[in-house]
Amino acid sequence: MSTLLITGATSGLGEALTKEAIENGHTVIACGRNADKLSNLNSLTNVSTLQFDATNEEETLAALKNVEFDIAVINAGTCEYLDIDDIDPSLFKRVFDINFFGAINTVAGLAPSFTPGMKLVFVDSMARLLPFTKSQAYGASKAALHYACKSFEVDLANKGITVQSISPGFVETPLTEKNEFDMPMAISAQKAAKYMLKGIMSDHSSVYFPRRFGIIMRLLNILPESFQSYICKKMIGEESKGSTNKSKESNDKDAV
Repeated sequence: MSTLLITGATSGLGEALTKEAIENGHTVIACGRNADKLSNLNSLTNVSTLQFDATNEEETLAALKNVEFDIAVINAGTCEYLDIDDIDPSLFKRVFDINFFGAINTVAGLAPSFTPGMKLVFVDSMARLLPFTKSQAYGASKAALHYACKSFEVDLANKGITVQSISPGFVETPLTEKNEFDMPMAISAQKAAKYMLKGIMSDHSSVYFPRRFGIIMRLLNILPESFQSYICKKMIGEESKGSTNKSKESNDKDAV
């Protein structure tokens, strides 16, 4: 069995993956900021914890120094939706600080411990595949993360390090429960964790789940950009029929 280091382990998908992994006989190093949640996880069998804020480079490097692991799941993230009538650059910075730079800080902290046979797993999102409304910061951060992941895959291959991207669809977590729009084919965090662990243990360099939603999103992604924009504009119209959409944000950096 493997030792999984999981960032963002104190909430949502990260917490569910931690529990799914230990139920399947793996050992987990659960990482996050929330001391109370980490204490609860630390009481579980085969779980140890590390408390740090991935947006803080020095703190992250210190926390991950000499850590021993087989698979690192870089999962910590957040989402904030843009108010197009009040464009706030600081919103973009907050989202990128954890979704992108937090991931890079984590890789930098783990790098001194790299040995052949290890695996890095980057959790991005299928939101990067289409220009969804209000998702300028979130989608862009996840697109940047995916690109970095695939570039790391190229450059770490000669060191014997496997790199994998995981792209979830809609998952029911404390982060997404604040959404005021329909989430097609949404699945529970527990079901997502099962898909995720199965994907992590596979040889696939890219994993999408739920599978049917992943197929639909990737098919839409290969359409001309003008058609992608048309689809997303139509979605805005459909949303406005059902409810008034307001800008929503979450600062829970331990969620996906």
